[in-house]
Amino acid sequence: MSLPVVCELTPEALKARRANLLGALVTRAESREEIDDGFRLTFGASSDMLRAVAETVDAERQCCRWLSFQLTVPPAGAPFVLTLTGPEGAREFLAAMFDL
Repeated sequence: MSLPVVCELTPEALKARRANLLGALVTRAESREEIDDGFRLTFGASSDMLRAVAETVDAERQCCRWLSFQLTVPPAGAPFVLTLTGPEGAREFLAAMFDL
C-alpha cells in the first residue's frame, strides 16, 4: 500500500523538525545522491554516526509514515548508506526539506 506524501505539521513545526532531524543528518553525509524516488546518503562508519542515523530514522518514521528507509551497513567498518524513498513526489518533498 502506498501512502500519499503528506505532512501534517504546521509550518513552524516543520521548520524546527527540518533543522533538527533529516536536514541536520543530510549535512553530515559524506555524499548525497538523488535517485528516482528519493535520495541515497553515505555516511562514515563511526558508531556515533550510525547511532545518529538510527535515532533520526526512528523519529522520522513516526512523522513521515509514507517514507521508506533502507540502511545498509557493510562489514569491515566501510561507510554505510541510508536510502530514503517514497511515492511520487517524495524526492521533491525531501529536496525541499533538505533546502536543495
